[in-house]
Amino acid sequence: MEKQLFELSYALDTFYFLVSGAFVMWMAAGFSMLEAGLVRSKNTTEILTKNVVLFAVSCTMYLLVGYALMYPDLGDALLTGITGDGVADDKSYAPSADFFFQVVFVATAMSIVSGAVAERMKLMAFFVFAIVMTGFIYPMEGYWTWGEGSVFGLYSLGDLGFSDFAGSGIVHMAGAAAALSGVLFLGPRQGKYDLKGKPRAIPGANLPLATLGTFILWMGWFGFNGGSVLATSSVEKANLVAVVFVNTNAAAAGGLIAAFITAKLLFGKADLTIILNGALAGLVTITAEATTPTPAVATLFGAMGGVLVVFSVIMLDKLRLDDPVGAISVHGLVGLLGLLLVPLTNPEVKLSGQIIGALTIFFWVFLSSSVVWYLLKKTMGIRVSEQEEYEGVDVAECGLEAYPEFTNN
Repeated sequence: MEKQLFELSYALDTFYFLVSGAFVMWMAAGFSMLEAGLVRSKNTTEILTKNVVLFAVSCTMYLLVGYALMYPDLGDALLTGITGDGVADDKSYAPSADFFFQVVFVATAMSIVSGAVAERMKLMAFFVFAIVMTGFIYPMEGYWTWGEGSVFGLYSLGDLGFSDFAGSGIVHMAGAAAALSGVLFLGPRQGKYDLKGKPRAIPGANLPLATLGTFILWMGWFGFNGGSVLATSSVEKANLVAVVFVNTNAAAAGGLIAAFITAKLLFGKADLTIILNGALAGLVTITAEATTPTPAVATLFGAMGGVLVVFSVIMLDKLRLDDPVGAISVHGLVGLLGLLLVPLTNPEVKLSGQIIGALTIFFWVFLSSSVVWYLLKKTMGIRVSEQEEYEGVDVAECGLEAYPEFTNN
């Protein structure tokens, strides 16, 4: 009887893990639609191509290299054919389910880079960077955090009291750090800033698509955070999953409302792009710790992220850091905020550990990404020509347009 109960629990937890991973995989569609809606029509096909190919690259590189770097004890077993036919001694779910859940997180981190470098980057250079990011850069910082390895043998983030429940820093801030480095090497889009350095608005081509993408991401985040409980077969775990779902939704709503109010006060208009990023900011904020806040506190945390993202977008524009979709603000500064808020509701986590962990993740990803961007720039080049950028990278990089009936956008 005891064995049967264990096997039933194992099956339920494995199934829940896999379904959660599928929800996170669906976030790839959300990023695709969000970014396609926020770029100009002449660059839509290229941004969609980037998103679908980066997902495949992420899955392949993490399978061949990244998973073994991040989890050395599990990676070799995966490549030699673990299928989950046997019950693992130390897991309540099939081992290969862990890989599936982890690999879609890698793709999420890489998707963040895609939007920030949109409309002026060479497609092949982006894919080469994706190979290094998903096969080496991300797995190394993942090994130091979720993999519980020491940072170059110097210190252990776990021993310092670092905690990141579902990846505000490990996934989102890491992706933003790589994106920031890429933006610095690329420079701004043509026409983004006038001769005095004042930013000019470059509206996206399809706000309905951007809104759809945001709702898809919002839904996918229930797998992102809910799946990070790792189980649902006991009363305790089932209750915790429900708490995570409620807090995730509350934070998204709080972030959206706060961004809406902030934009209205600052600009006198209800800027939809700001509102959408406010919802995503709320989601990023709660991702660092979705189990310990009350729903009211989760709403407040999300609101803080929603306010921060508005001022961050304004600040980056003043610094001439051209990020077409606001990815660096949403996932970077707000990801850091999420990490710093964790000790307020989780007394087992130390603020000093959160700061050291955040600095470790940021500087590792930023500096290693900078090396890759620099080498790519010096060899194959990373930016399309001025003429190609003017005409749109759809034709130059993909040979077809997303909206062929509108050729002058």
